[in-house]
Amino acid sequence: MGVPLGVTFSYLVAAPMINEVALVLLFAMFGWKIAVIYTGTGLGVAFLSGLVLGKLRMERHLEPWVLETASQAQATAGVRSFTLQDRIDEGVISARNVVSKVWPYVLLGIGVGGFIHGYVPEGFLASLMGKGSWWTVPLAVIIGVPIYASTAVILPIVQTLLAKGAALGTVLAFMMAVTALSLPETIILRKVLKVRLIAVFLGVVTLGILIVGYLFNLIL
Repeated sequence: MGVPLGVTFSYLVAAPMINEVALVLLFAMFGWKIAVIYTGTGLGVAFLSGLVLGKLRMERHLEPWVLETASQAQATAGVRSFTLQDRIDEGVISARNVVSKVWPYVLLGIGVGGFIHGYVPEGFLASLMGKGSWWTVPLAVIIGVPIYASTAVILPIVQTLLAKGAALGTVLAFMMAVTALSLPETIILRKVLKVRLIAVFLGVVTLGILIVGYLFNLIL
């Protein structure tokens, strides 16, 4: 609908970086100061990534149908004023068009995630998620990538890992990787973004997750 790419990416980065389940968990376990640090870190990464991506002007790496939809929306907006009902009708049409193009990728992503989700070895993961070594945070991210689950589903695994002695920052990195860097999500994004833009997005989110993981392992 013509929203700038940088603003869109700030939203896409903020959504996994600032997770409501993780926020409540941190508040309950460690108090509001830690929760505020978590939120501020996520907002900072989302803001800076959107700012940088906006400056890079990578709109050419969107799929053609996305650019065409945006151009049509901007052209229509310039020649007529929209009533509330017009906006609702346009939203329904746009949603239907997007869903019609993306639904096969959504089903494929859910299928991949459903197959993998039942094979998460919690005990083995906990043994690798201490904070004694620098490589535990990136390893947790790598382990989380092929797993697909919502935060509500992954929360029992997170609680188990923490109970078995895993470091909080490492577990947060794992949870963020599951929700933000999963293979199914990448498959879905491929319908909208070209490979280079997906790589930039994944790189920014990965960097942000690593920052959060190392920061919380340092302060806790």
